Amino acid sequence: MATLSPSLAIRPCCLTCGASQCSKSSLAYHYIYRNQIRCGIENTDLERKLICGEVAKTSYRHLNSKVYATSRVFIKETEQRVTTITEVEDMLKSLTYLFWTEIGGQVKVSVRKKNVKYAVYVEVSSLQLHGSDDRLLLSWGIYRDDSSCFMHLDAQSSTPDGRATTRETPFIQNTKGRFVLELDFEEKKIPFYLSFLLKSSLGSDPSGSEIRSHRKTNFCVPVGFGSGYPAPLGLTFSPDGSMNFSIFSRNAESVVLCLYDDMTIDEPTLELDLDPYTNRSGDVWHASLESAWTFMSYGYRCKGALTQRNKVNADAGEILLDPYAKIIGNSIPSNRGSGYLGRLCKEPAFDWGDDVHPNLPMEKLAVYRLNVRHFTEHKSSQLPKDVAGTFSGLTEKLQHFKDLSMNAVLLEPIFSFHEQNGPYFPCHFFSPTNQYGPSGDSMSTINSMKEMVKKLHANGIEVLLEVAFTHTAVGGALQGIDDLSYYYSNGVGDSEATNSLNCNYPIVQQLILDSLRYWVTEFHVDGFCFINASSLMRGFHGEHLSRPPLVEAIAFDPFLSKIKIIADCWDPHDMLPKETRFPHWKKWAEINTKFCNDVRNFWRGEGLLSSLATRLCGSGDTFSDGRGPSFSFNFTARSFGLTLVDLVSFSNTDALASHLSWNCGEEGPTDNTAVLEMRLKQIRNFLFVLYISLGVPILNMGDECGQSSGGSLAYVDRQPFDWNALRTGFGIQTTQFISFLNSLRTRRSDLLQKRSFLKEENIDWHGNDQSPPSWEDPSCKFLAVTLKADKVECPLNSESSHLRGDLFIAFNAADHSESVILPEPPEGMSWRRLVDTALPFPGFFSINGEPIPEQMEGLAAYEMKSHSSALFEAGSPSNQTTPSFKMQS
Repeated sequence: MATLSPSLAIRPCCLTCGASQCSKSSLAYHYIYRNQIRCGIENTDLERKLICGEVAKTSYRHLNSKVYATSRVFIKETEQRVTTITEVEDMLKSLTYLFWTEIGGQVKVSVRKKNVKYAVYVEVSSLQLHGSDDRLLLSWGIYRDDSSCFMHLDAQSSTPDGRATTRETPFIQNTKGRFVLELDFEEKKIPFYLSFLLKSSLGSDPSGSEIRSHRKTNFCVPVGFGSGYPAPLGLTFSPDGSMNFSIFSRNAESVVLCLYDDMTIDEPTLELDLDPYTNRSGDVWHASLESAWTFMSYGYRCKGALTQRNKVNADAGEILLDPYAKIIGNSIPSNRGSGYLGRLCKEPAFDWGDDVHPNLPMEKLAVYRLNVRHFTEHKSSQLPKDVAGTFSGLTEKLQHFKDLSMNAVLLEPIFSFHEQNGPYFPCHFFSPTNQYGPSGDSMSTINSMKEMVKKLHANGIEVLLEVAFTHTAVGGALQGIDDLSYYYSNGVGDSEATNSLNCNYPIVQQLILDSLRYWVTEFHVDGFCFINASSLMRGFHGEHLSRPPLVEAIAFDPFLSKIKIIADCWDPHDMLPKETRFPHWKKWAEINTKFCNDVRNFWRGEGLLSSLATRLCGSGDTFSDGRGPSFSFNFTARSFGLTLVDLVSFSNTDALASHLSWNCGEEGPTDNTAVLEMRLKQIRNFLFVLYISLGVPILNMGDECGQSSGGSLAYVDRQPFDWNALRTGFGIQTTQFISFLNSLRTRRSDLLQKRSFLKEENIDWHGNDQSPPSWEDPSCKFLAVTLKADKVECPLNSESSHLRGDLFIAFNAADHSESVILPEPPEGMSWRRLVDTALPFPGFFSINGEPIPEQMEGLAAYEMKSHSSALFEAGSPSNQTTPSFKMQS
């Protein structure tokens, strides 16, 4: 029960917000400290400089000693006593709130912990009452989640009749004319809000006028928790153990902080209805709590935000996840699916040791795209159940990346998501999904991902993340916090989807930047690929922006300056890429959809030779604007749409028309030997063009072993990686071929891994008889190119074996063979065939190369089969080995 302490009730507060005052007194002052020491003080100079919101120092001189305290020290003129430093530290925890009344007076409320109780000191000054006989009363009650329903003082229950538990306590007027009182509360009752108003009555007349705040509302102060701070957003921990909660919601009428002390219950143990005056700064609601260690998780209720957007589906009782929560606990039942809660704990410690980012030049990358779960969840991975399909499982299969000569992995979205929506529709942006952890626990998931990154870095492999920031899950994400700020009101552009984020709205832009910085600093990731990047160019109302603030901010953010930033304009709503000219500031790379389309068109016998040539040379039509070929991330198949083997096996449906596939003569699975041989050549052709072109090649998980989805375009039909397929004839030869091509790119980086475009003098284009190509003839299906190595000036004693020869590359997409005349090789060198995709395994690629006999003086001819590719390298007889690649048995 609250009690009034007369001995402490007449303490005038000498602190004035924003004021500076100096006074002299021959009296001693009683400082209300716990341990009191008597001493005499005469003619003491007291100077008080107090500034609201800042630490103010007060110096007390006596016998050449000084005692320093912070602001808000309570003083009263009584006996000569001085307190100890112990009490000074206790006073540091005092929180003071200032209010104006509706009639002009000032109300100051100070809350501090006093032993096992909490003391609330109320002081009213400059209040003009009607007469000298007027009495001033404090009419008050306490509440947590409903300001209209006060709690009983002897129990933590509430009653609908708020007046039943309203108390009235008289003020005492001190010698300075100020009205003061103090209320004490047991610690076990906190946290709560003290809500009160002032009553002025004349003499013994109990009736009187009520005095409220300048906002015409009750005065309200938190007890047992603080008003908190608006920044940073989310949950943060102070050195003293207190926790600060902060959440943005411009349109919420009220925000309730919900705390749970048991992860298995559905309803919160404690709810605090944050006061819009003391717990709100601008559009950010905040509170700090000292005693929250007994609670395990938290969430919010936001009232009024959702109803302004969708009154039909409004649910003000929904408990929402903090958008900035770093650790996510178990889910709770939700009308929009399974809702998550934030955990009230610090992130687990992790020893990064000497981990460093590989910082590979972009042109050196060879990327393997994968889904964390599908990569190892199949029983053929032979991993334990708690490891299969997790970050740890990926680490166990690290050797597979080495076998393919990959130096970067691109992970499909790993943010928390609902199973029914899939990973491309996240519900949170600051935590990896617990589904990829060894035990489904957030702590172990975080550590296992960090361990994965650390081990990949130790093996020279970078970690890139696909991220989807333009949209969320349909429910259970940011919905309900402030839909009018976070989301577009009625979809965006041609889409009617209501889960599209308004990315260039300031608070959403801040959320995205904070998320990116978090993954870089806390998880050491090396880059991001932004799904549906074209939507990042939308303005507040869905209009197209030529200079979108978010895209520019990412390009120039210092925390992101050394990582890879990639735009992917594929839209997960309509499952198609969107063509757009993306602003880049010489920082943004792009997933090159034009490369995929033009290469597919060529190998199915359509398209122009000029289109293929543009892709081979690094897509200058897109990347010659201050970037270069290394900013082009090339692919022929990806995680959505057709797999590589399906690309050459299915084409007879209207749904596949836009995917530019060709079934090679029969639809779907077949036993026709001729069709199977054609499909095998086509797969080799696609891989060959992918790795021989300038730019960054991306191999999709499963394409190295013939993974199929039966021609389905649906993401849900993608199958887990079958590790047994690697041991089939197709898996063995394709894996070795990819490794060979990656090694070739590294060995001939002078021509195949260029940051800048090749010079005109380094390229010669040919028809089959060394005549110029028929660039604009749709019927022409043959193209050849000579890539000329730069002449390197060597010392006189250098051997010719150190010289690099030219490369001659030919492509025949016709239905018939072509007799190709090779150009004259550099002096002292001869042509050797490295690749012919029409030959049987293991002869279709060669590490050392097969010599090509001269058919005429200085010239060599070679017959290329239909639908095939070939690569020749010029070299001297003593330079025909490549030690960087070894054939697997």
